Amino acid sequence: MLWLWFWLKEDANPEPRRILVLTFLAGMVMAIVALFLEQIAQFVVKGLLGHTFSQSLNLFVLLFFWAAIEEIAKYTAARRIAFRLPYFDEPVDALIYLITAALGFAALENILFLIKVFGYQGMIGGFITGNLRFLGATLLHVITSATVGASIAFSFFHKEKVTRNILGGLFLATILHTSFNFFIINSGGINFFKILIPLWLTVIILFFVFEKIKSLKP
Repeated sequence: MLWLWFWLKEDANPEPRRILVLTFLAGMVMAIVALFLEQIAQFVVKGLLGHTFSQSLNLFVLLFFWAAIEEIAKYTAARRIAFRLPYFDEPVDALIYLITAALGFAALENILFLIKVFGYQGMIGGFITGNLRFLGATLLHVITSATVGASIAFSFFHKEKVTRNILGGLFLATILHTSFNFFIINSGGINFFKILIPLWLTVIILFFVFEKIKSLKP
């Protein structure tokens, strides 16, 4: 909720709360869909690759498919709820709705993750993990979905480029998502805060992108 409030402050023309709530809830629903699809992807990737490649390469491929599923899921939530409505009437709306869907997705993902953590590690362990996900995983979802949103925003007045930009945005978001997860897992969590540095630098870039998109004209 705090991240959602924070990013919505970037919109000079606030979107209807009802649509934002529906987009957020759609993001939560798509988290369940993504979880199911990720189980299928894990089964397929392990079946196809087996021990053909190194363990690191197999992990990267699996994480790539998982990231692709999640990025497409978040995009689908925003598209189904918001992008077809008349309220989607300016470039910055693409970022707002995609970030809202991403935060709904992250909210349910965090809930499911923390239920398990609280069960194994207790209140203190759950509290620490929750704060780390607030700084890392949740922000990662915002950045990757904002990447897709920016791609759509820059083609808002150039409809012939929309499909190309969406596909490009989804691919870039997937690469970013995969890379972050890969380095986190490979480091065993030891260098977590070092890996957060480029993530927070990306947030700074995102602020500049927001300002640039706000100034876009037909």
